[in-house]
Amino acid sequence: MERADGRRPDEPRPVSITPGFLPHAEGSALIEAGSTHVIAAASVASGVPRWLRGSGRGWVTAEYGMLPRSTTERTAREARVGRQSGRSLEIQRLIGRSLRAVADLEALGERTVTVDCDVLRADGGTRTAAITAGYVALRLAFEKLASEGTIASVPVREAVAAISVGVVGDALLLDLTYEEDSAADTDLNVVMTESSGFVEVQGTAERRPFTRDQLEAMLSLAESGIALLLAEQERALRTAEKGTS
Repeated sequence: MERADGRRPDEPRPVSITPGFLPHAEGSALIEAGSTHVIAAASVASGVPRWLRGSGRGWVTAEYGMLPRSTTERTAREARVGRQSGRSLEIQRLIGRSLRAVADLEALGERTVTVDCDVLRADGGTRTAAITAGYVALRLAFEKLASEGTIASVPVREAVAAISVGVVGDALLLDLTYEEDSAADTDLNVVMTESSGFVEVQGTAERRPFTRDQLEAMLSLAESGIALLLAEQERALRTAEKGTS
C-alpha cells in the first residue's frame, strides 16, 4: 500500500524529542512525530491523594488536553464547557497508568508528580506521543529530585513508550496518521516497556474483525516501532544530561 507521506508500511514517522522544553517545569519534553506535536510537563508536589497518606508511597498521574486549533477545525476548550470529555479522561488515565507501570512509587516517597500533556498539533497518535514524551518529562523530574538530594535515587525501573498500528485495507501500517486511522479496519495502540513488557494494548475492529495472526503481526510491528522510540528517548535524556553537566 502506498502511503500519502511516502513511508513504508513498517516505517514510523520521523520523531524527535526536545528535553527541557519548558524551563519552569521540573521535567518537560516536546515530541514531534510527523505532524503530531505534544508537550509533556512534569510537576512535583508534596503529599499524595488521601487514600495513600501514611503509606510512604508516591503517586504519578496525568492530565491531557488539545489546543483548540490543534486540529483542522476549532474545538472548544473543555474548561469553557465545564467538564472534560470522555475521550480526554480515558486518555489521561491511560497516560497515568503507563507511567506508573515503570515508576518505583515507594522510592518516590509521599510526593505526587502530575504530567500535563498538551497537544499542539494533531495528526493521529496523540495519546501514544503523550506517553512517549511523558516518560522523558517524568524521568527528568525524577533526576532533578535525585540531584537535589530530595530522594536517594531515580525511581524508574525502565523506560516506556507507545505507538499505534493498524489494518488499512489489506495492509498492516505502523504509526497511523489521522487520515490512515480514519480509514482503518483495525486500530491498535500499544504501550510497551524496554524489556518488551506490555502495559496496555487497546485494539478495536472498526469495520472487519481482526484475526489472531493479524494481532500477533501488529504487536510485532508495534514492538519494532517502540524500539526506535526508546532509542530517541535515550538520546533526549543524554542531551539533557550534557546540558546540565
